[in-house]
Amino acid sequence: MQDFRVKTFLTVCRTLNYTRAAEELMLTQPAVSQHISYLEKEYGAKLFTYRHKKLELTRAGRVLRDALSTMAHDDKLLRERIAEVAHGAQLQLRIGMTMTAGEYVVARPLAKYLADHPDIQVTVRSGGTQQLLTLMNAGEIDCAFVEGLFDKSTYASNTFRTERLVAICAADHRFATEPTSLEDLLGERLILREPGSGSRDVLIHALTKRNLTPAAFADAGVVESLDIIKIFVAGDLGISFVYEAAVRREVAEGTLRIIPLSGAPITHDISFIRLPNSIFETELQTLFHGLADHLA
Repeated sequence: MQDFRVKTFLTVCRTLNYTRAAEELMLTQPAVSQHISYLEKEYGAKLFTYRHKKLELTRAGRVLRDALSTMAHDDKLLRERIAEVAHGAQLQLRIGMTMTAGEYVVARPLAKYLADHPDIQVTVRSGGTQQLLTLMNAGEIDCAFVEGLFDKSTYASNTFRTERLVAICAADHRFATEPTSLEDLLGERLILREPGSGSRDVLIHALTKRNLTPAAFADAGVVESLDIIKIFVAGDLGISFVYEAAVRREVAEGTLRIIPLSGAPITHDISFIRLPNSIFETELQTLFHGLADHLA
């Protein structure tokens, strides 16, 4: 059972603001401070500190947050499981997915898995990697499939699939000189995903390893929608870098083409993540392997 002080602590962790936490919990600010002081005495360590007038977690606070986040999630999930058993309801599962991972990698195997398991009712949440991590820490989702970067020491994870990030252009695009390397594309207009996008982070990392940035291209623009990026590239408005799985249909239809480049391909894992040491780890692993079995 979750102690009310734990709920206060996790709310302050999320908001990093005593006043905002008090408003969310409908408590007074002194009451919030008392709850935090109680936990600091209980664990014998300072949990928060102010740096440049901003509230931050201490190292001890981060350790406690990670442990209590898992416990809070398990408590919420346990209550739901007990209610399901008591009332004969369907098994509830809350899954987060980043947009690319969800639409082009996970959706089909999940649909097949659910068809084989009609006793499971799923809620799917979409968002960026950091947004999904926040939902997971708050106990709003049980697991997530992400292509973005995350702290592997904080979360339990498995690699669901490794995807290639490929350069694409319009099928009829003509280069002044046919490119053979990433550097040969610097004279082109680059269409990027928005900051926080997993595929953008992977591209930026790959460029950094070559001592490059998006500014090295002749021009660069940002489009938040992958579907719009594909339409723009097909209309010969620029090139882009996307996961290969996301453009298979357009390549087959002849509206886009993948630009073959020499050297090691840019690859990144689609990861299945959840809070560590959960009492529901066996159930989540069953889901992971069930979806993996349905991968094309």
